[in-house]
Amino acid sequence: MNQPSPEIVHLCKIDPVMKRVIGEVGPYALSLRARRSPFESLARAIAYQQLHDKAAESILKRFIALFPGRRFPRPADLLAMAPETIRGTGFSRAKIAALQDLAAKAMDGTVPTTAVIQRLADDAIVERLIAVRGVGRWTVEMLLIFQLGRPDVLPVDDFGVRNGFRIAYKRKAMPTPKELLVYGERWRPYRTAAAWYLWRAADQAKVVRTPLSVVTVTGKRAPNG
Repeated sequence: MNQPSPEIVHLCKIDPVMKRVIGEVGPYALSLRARRSPFESLARAIAYQQLHDKAAESILKRFIALFPGRRFPRPADLLAMAPETIRGTGFSRAKIAALQDLAAKAMDGTVPTTAVIQRLADDAIVERLIAVRGVGRWTVEMLLIFQLGRPDVLPVDDFGVRNGFRIAYKRKAMPTPKELLVYGERWRPYRTAAAWYLWRAADQAKVVRTPLSVVTVTGKRAPNG
């Protein structure tokens, strides 16, 4: 019989509500996304901001095509490209400015390389990356969770996490980020796993509420994996 993971052991021991959620959801199964450099990860995150997935994917495909022979452009490649040419792929002027700032900060070392970021603490990564135009704490937290696999990240501003907490803990009102941060201290050092289970709790509530006859796959979902 497989032994429960350290995350499950800790969360079940410290929090009876989380123990119930774990029993309903099953084993912890966070799936890391394809390994990418911090520069590429953030460039893709900027592309997806305020867009449906298909629209962002189309823009990214046209953008990458501007740099033949490369799987993804390097910071220097992006800075050498005329903004109007990038504009032709579908990026807004605000996003082009954000991409250029990202590239410049990758060139000067503010945005670390893959080798460097592995050695940095979570807070240091957040501090460095939110200096990039258009990149907020939530975006960096998603990178920490799904790209770097950091075990103790609690994205308290994430709607899905907050809603999952409201559902799992049977609260009438949505918790504030501060309330969730304070409550989540008990989940250390496995707050990433707690967030993953709160996402799943929110997903399960959607399934229960939606009649099977009208289930459709539309729009964006809470982060999966």
